[in-house]
Amino acid sequence: MKLSLAAQTAEPVRVLMLGDSITAGYGLAQAESLPARLEAQARAAGANLRIIAAGVSGDTTAGGRSRLDWALADKPQAVIVALGGNDGLRGTPPSDSYNNLHDILTRLKQRNLPVLLAGMLAPPNLGADYGREFRDTFERLHREHPEAVFYPFLLEGVAGEEALNQPDRIHPNPRGVEEVARRMLPAVQELLSKVQGG
Repeated sequence: MKLSLAAQTAEPVRVLMLGDSITAGYGLAQAESLPARLEAQARAAGANLRIIAAGVSGDTTAGGRSRLDWALADKPQAVIVALGGNDGLRGTPPSDSYNNLHDILTRLKQRNLPVLLAGMLAPPNLGADYGREFRDTFERLHREHPEAVFYPFLLEGVAGEEALNQPDRIHPNPRGVEEVARRMLPAVQELLSKVQGG
């Protein structure tokens, strides 16, 4: 996909990535983290962008909601919201996750910031009903915020793959991060297309 507008922008498009340990690059060198590899792959595809890493290990949707204004101090032109994994691990009521993410997306929309919402799935040990409700939370947000680019599952193709994860089987290893970035790239390209002047 050609990114003519983004590629012609003199200054890189600033993209904030609001997330948890996966965004923070838990267990990895900074250069191996998802923001770094996503930026590198996007640049290789012709995009002129800089991803601002705003991942905090252990963060929940509530944590992301509470620090949103602080994270926006870098004045991004677009935002990737990649939260929810820790909500699922803790068994947070899906309604709470929904309320937090809905507030985040609403506030970003009020600021006219294009958004990419990355979905998450709950671990299977919490049961089928919880897993369905948790997944439906992101589907509902997608329906109610059609202006946002939706990437249904952040760890698509990587979750559950032993060769692509660290020994904890939760966090991607460097190979897994490359795969996450590769799969996310089209959604990031779509996000960039929504940035005015980019």
